[in-house]
Amino acid sequence: MNKEGLVDEVAAHTGQMKKQVQAVVDAVFQTITGALQRGEKVTIVGFGTFQVRRRAAREGRNPRTGATIRIPPKRVPAFTPGKDLKAALR
Repeated sequence: MNKEGLVDEVAAHTGQMKKQVQAVVDAVFQTITGALQRGEKVTIVGFGTFQVRRRAAREGRNPRTGATIRIPPKRVPAFTPGKDLKAALR
């Protein structure tokens, strides 16, 4: 399911207009993104937790030449599913 499909499902489930649901979905995604950019953790009880993890610098290989390259450290988004979400998928 993509974002458009999510909007369609939520609109059908709630009876709201797609335009309104689209605005809410966009606002939720923007809010989560903004919190992660600030280094905050976003916990939705029962669903899961979004957080930023740091990936350490490491050495890698250029697949074309085989030369060793340095891969710099970076921040990556991570999601940990909550108890209710895990139970729903069993």
